Amino acid sequence: MMSDTSKLNKLFTTHRGPEEIQDWIFSLTPIGVAFAFFVVFIASSDIEPKELFIAFGAAAGFIGLESYWIVRGWHNNHGSTVIMGALGILVTILALGMYISFI
Repeated sequence: MMSDTSKLNKLFTTHRGPEEIQDWIFSLTPIGVAFAFFVVFIASSDIEPKELFIAFGAAAGFIGLESYWIVRGWHNNHGSTVIMGALGILVTILALGMYISFI
């Protein structure tokens, strides 16, 4: 079992390669396809308010994707990926909150 300081040292000293960006871009593809089907389903249904369901669906998709990247960053000792994932979740929640406040 690894100690906490050893894990923290690895998180902040391991470097990422340029292939990480390509992996991140390609991880958006399944989320985009699922979101397209979600929008079509919501648009064709009698659920109201449609805009709110679409906003929550988009937020849930992005939070799920960012959670995946947090776990992946933790596993691969990429501290910046963990931090960016947590910031991405925070920004998504704040954006959703702002959207809801304007409805």
